[in-house]
Amino acid sequence: MTAPFTILVVEDEPLVSMSLANDLQTVGFVVLEAGSAAEAIKMLESRSDIRVIITDVDMPGTMDGLMLAAAVAKRWPPIRLIVVSGHRSVEITDIPDGAVFYSKPYRSAQIIDTMNEMLS
Repeated sequence: MTAPFTILVVEDEPLVSMSLANDLQTVGFVVLEAGSAAEAIKMLESRSDIRVIITDVDMPGTMDGLMLAAAVAKRWPPIRLIVVSGHRSVEITDIPDGAVFYSKPYRSAQIIDTMNEMLS
C-alpha cells in the first residue's frame, strides 16, 4: 500500500464494526464507520476520499447492504465494494460488477488482501 486509503465500514453490529475497523487501521487504512446505509450515504455525500466500502447485507432502515452497494455502484462508480453477510447467501448476480462477497464469519486478513488487490 502506498497511501493511507480511506475505507467505510457499514455494519450495524458495533463489536463487528469495531473489530474490523481496528484490524484495518492496524495495517494502515483510514477507517470510517456507519451503522446504516442512510448514514453511509450521508458520509459519501460529504467526503470524496472513500475508496472502498465494506457493507453488511442485513441492516436496519429502508436500505439494506445490497441496495447500498447498487446505489454506490451507480452514483460513485470508482468506489470498490465488499459485501458481507452472516444470514444470507448472496449470488454474484446480486452484487454490482467488481464487488466481492464474503460470508460471516470472515477473517480480516481475507478482507485486507481483497482490498489491497482492489486498490493496486
